[in-house]
Amino acid sequence: MIRQKNSQGHEFLYQQVIQLIRDMSAQQVLLPGEKLPSLRKMADNLNISIPTVKQAYQSLEDQGLVEAREKSGYFLKVVSMAHNLPKRVKLSREPVVVNKQALIEQVYSAIHQANVVPFGIANPIAAAPTDKALARNMRRVMTIAGSKAINYGPTDGFVPLKKQLVHRYLDFGIGIDMDELVITNGAQEAMAIALKCVTKPGDVVAIETPCYHGIIELIESLGLKALEIPLCPDNGIWLSDLERALNDHDIKACLFSTAISNPVGSFMPDTNRQKLVELLESLDVVLIEDDVYGDLYFTAKRGTPALAYSKKGLVISCSSFSKTAAPSYRVGWLVAGKFATQARRYKRALSCSASLINQWALSEFIASGEYDRNLKVLRQRLRDNKERMRWCLQHAMPKNTRISDPKGGCVMWLDLGGEYDSQKLFLLALEVGISITPGLIFSASNKYKSCIRLSYGVQWGEQIEQAIVTLGKLTLLAKK
Repeated sequence: MIRQKNSQGHEFLYQQVIQLIRDMSAQQVLLPGEKLPSLRKMADNLNISIPTVKQAYQSLEDQGLVEAREKSGYFLKVVSMAHNLPKRVKLSREPVVVNKQALIEQVYSAIHQANVVPFGIANPIAAAPTDKALARNMRRVMTIAGSKAINYGPTDGFVPLKKQLVHRYLDFGIGIDMDELVITNGAQEAMAIALKCVTKPGDVVAIETPCYHGIIELIESLGLKALEIPLCPDNGIWLSDLERALNDHDIKACLFSTAISNPVGSFMPDTNRQKLVELLESLDVVLIEDDVYGDLYFTAKRGTPALAYSKKGLVISCSSFSKTAAPSYRVGWLVAGKFATQARRYKRALSCSASLINQWALSEFIASGEYDRNLKVLRQRLRDNKERMRWCLQHAMPKNTRISDPKGGCVMWLDLGGEYDSQKLFLLALEVGISITPGLIFSASNKYKSCIRLSYGVQWGEQIEQAIVTLGKLTLLAKK
């Protein structure tokens, strides 16, 4: 119990509450990402007033030690070490022909092994699984649809699902004609179709760096050249670098994560996103936005899709339900705008249509309200996992390791330092049942040899924390 103090040189009660929270943190009774006791519970336990506890929590918030979350309470934050964010890389001088498929195949083969700690797979839904809810909706669809459930669906998608997506875009003030929206087999196919609509083999496409390796492999498979634009750990691509690249090169299209980037987890503010669109449309360059992580934000509100700022119709928006509902369903989409006719033709040529039964089940999932309820839980779980992982990494990894501070999504980026070999660490970790992703596959050129990507899209527990400790020890064996 905290004893009442008089006003002559004694600490105020709220300062004692502050010290108690600090002590709980230091003794690891309360870990980063965990919720502080409620105002009422703390007040009852300490026999003090609720306003006193609230004053203490607000003071801790002002000091950057806790954060208040609307309708959720107060949570302990990670106290970041100084200068620990990844460094800015230099703008690439020339576009490059991509040759990464062999390395990506090797990594994919390894990280999909059974019974490994899955830090190497970006699967956020694992933190708040939807399997039971989707099973209920699938059974309902099978009952309603009967034999229709096994038929082919329309080339451009299941109409009820398309209508739901159109309504969701209206929340951002974006009006979409249903004919502009094409349902695809995941966002990867959506981006492939978008690229085929606006480029031909040999063309230059600007991508962020580091960049999701699926995009790099896609560019390679289409015979395109990649020009890497540096990514800010906090705010997305550096617009000044992009402007310089546009002046120096004949760039046909840009493919960027306009909301939450993978692998860094940076968040592009709406003002930057608007400037990005204005810059590209002033030069008649198409923007293909990868918005798959847009709904998994940790910021106060979701980023507005770049599509909202387009005045010339030169933005193609791609997304999917793989990160927010079910990766195995392979249901994505693109809003193709003026390129819709071409997009439908490419969709028909590539795969005819997406799975009708999966689209139908997702449509029921959304209509029931379960999708949005689970999405809210998922964001909170991922945010908590991020805080815990950063805290564990700061204590487990070598002293000078630089760690990104994601603003959403499910992955974070580590630069171990030039003396470490991430591919060697990848193999060492796999031997003890831990999968990670080496940094080399996130660059079209040969950057990021000392970097790794880790996923916190997991069910958090003691096994995860122990795996991070083990990974830290293995890092010391991965020196060049």
